Amino acid sequence: CNTDSLAEQIQRAFPAARVVKTLNTMNHLLMVDPGRLSGPHNVFVAGNDARAKAAVGGLLQQLGWPEEDILDLGGIGSARGMEMFLPLWLAIMGSTGSWDFNIRVVCP
Repeated sequence: CNTDSLAEQIQRAFPAARVVKTLNTMNHLLMVDPGRLSGPHNVFVAGNDARAKAAVGGLLQQLGWPEEDILDLGGIGSARGMEMFLPLWLAIMGSTGSWDFNIRVVCP
């Protein structure tokens, strides 16, 4: 558990590719319409190539994600945590009875 991710496997299989992991911690409607939830919430990105992450950030902004809500988690190894979010996401969905939710990282 937590020793690899699909994103890392893709990066290893295609070393010249500029792999960026994003949009896998929410439902498909929220991915393309972040405004369907009131208040700020985060979308995560992870990847080894800064230019690729910047390009993905631009695409996310075109979908309506404010720049300040896009949280760069670092290298492609961070995709592990993003991919492991599904069990928590399913538990929250079961508890709330809704799949229209997301998380916000709050720091002091």
